[in-house]
Amino acid sequence: MAKAIHTMIRVLDEARSVSFYDKAFGLKVAERIDFPAFTLLYLSNADTPFEIELTVNKDRTTPYDLGDGYGHVAFSVDDLDREHARFSAAGLSPRKIVEFERDGRPLARFFFVEDPDGYKIEILQRRGRYL
Repeated sequence: MAKAIHTMIRVLDEARSVSFYDKAFGLKVAERIDFPAFTLLYLSNADTPFEIELTVNKDRTTPYDLGDGYGHVAFSVDDLDREHARFSAAGLSPRKIVEFERDGRPLARFFFVEDPDGYKIEILQRRGRYL
């Protein structure tokens, strides 16, 4: 069976992006692979083997156009309120917490944040299908 191992996003400023993902999610650089025209950075933490691959194109000087096709990547957390407060205190500008119900039962509780390049990231309360 197939196993998801990473998602890749293109970023403009390596240091700014690495700092954001570390501060927000505790993701550290697991591997850095440098090529003449670009650098690949694989970020991970001890909670999951899934990684975020940051691609830094060395000749790029303008922000990427994210278009209207990209949705988001999601992380689940044990305590959504605590994480929202932590993100706020860290200056990461999280959006407000939203709660969805379906058929009168809680379905999802989450907030969004954007990384330095404008990629949307969903942070979900860990429960139900969002473990």
